[in-house]
Amino acid sequence: MGDPDKFVMDAYSPQSIARKVRKAGVLKSKGSTANLFMLAILAGAFIAIGALFYTLVVADSTFGAGPTRMLGGIAFSLGLILVVIAGAELFTGNALMIIALADDKISLRGLLRNWGIVWIGNFLGALIIAVCVVLAGAMTSGALSDKVAEIAQAKLQLSPTQAFFRGVLCNILVCLAVWMSFAAHTVTGKVAVIILPIAAFVGIGFEHSVANMYVIPVAMLGGYTGWDLPGLFQNLVFVTAGNIIGGAMVAAAYWSVFIRKA
Repeated sequence: MGDPDKFVMDAYSPQSIARKVRKAGVLKSKGSTANLFMLAILAGAFIAIGALFYTLVVADSTFGAGPTRMLGGIAFSLGLILVVIAGAELFTGNALMIIALADDKISLRGLLRNWGIVWIGNFLGALIIAVCVVLAGAMTSGALSDKVAEIAQAKLQLSPTQAFFRGVLCNILVCLAVWMSFAAHTVTGKVAVIILPIAAFVGIGFEHSVANMYVIPVAMLGGYTGWDLPGLFQNLVFVTAGNIIGGAMVAAAYWSVFIRKA
């Protein structure tokens, strides 16, 4: 008969997903520093490439705000697809490690070690792509440079409260996308379940800390907006905090339902 909760409509059941996410959290907490850092650099680069693709799609679009944001969000989903399918360590997705912490499978120290290494690596990977984009002259188009400046300035003008809660809402959707990717058996299935949650958070205008590690610096490095390092780090601090809370909400909800002991 097999495991009765292994498949639901040709997908792993939520109970099985919870166990798979918990196991992944344990493995992530034990990863070597060098491997974690390299995979984190890759993830930062992947998300930056997704953000670059988003900028290209929405710049000078004539489809109207709604369709343009939707198309841009689909383009941006390339970043998380690369992370999940190619394999990389993304800070926002790793918020789901809280499910392993809640079940006493990893220590708080192990969790914070992973998050610290991955956050720094993500930032470096995003910066590398930002520098390459500027040096390659990829933003020489007036429409592209104007859109980059517009996006960066909007992010820098967010209040701490706005940045925090947009970060919360963003990572609820990102972590749900990652969560559902564990349900799929095929690459096609994983890609399919990632696209809409990511398109939704991007289209609505929520805040992703790793995407901001690319978008704001590329605008500053390219001279499309003024230098505002305090603004950059304020944005990253509050968006990162929001991303942690959003991911924790998803992890805690599923842990309490499917893993918590009676």
